[in-house]
Amino acid sequence: MVKDITTRELQARLASPESPVVLDVREAWEREIASLPGTVHIPMSEVPARLPELDPDRDLVVMCRSGGRSMQVAQFLDRQGFRSVANLSGGILQWSDDIDPSISKY
Repeated sequence: MVKDITTRELQARLASPESPVVLDVREAWEREIASLPGTVHIPMSEVPARLPELDPDRDLVVMCRSGGRSMQVAQFLDRQGFRSVANLSGGILQWSDDIDPSISKY
């Protein structure tokens, strides 16, 4: 089962020695407007074909604009046998609200 992770929880985990991989499933044009550094970018439609690029044994947090697409991808990855998958609740919009207001909203 896929769990939600809050922006504050993700911020804390990114500061830890065993930080998760953050998978951004938005389109390239969306990332040009607002993005988090250090994320892996695979648009939602490309995830099935690009599964070999992801390590199923690493902790993975999936993000999008507001949390809908990322939840769909997280559930897909969970069904594919990924060990630890979470969805960033509220996506980049919530990150902008809670963590970094300099990130543009769109």
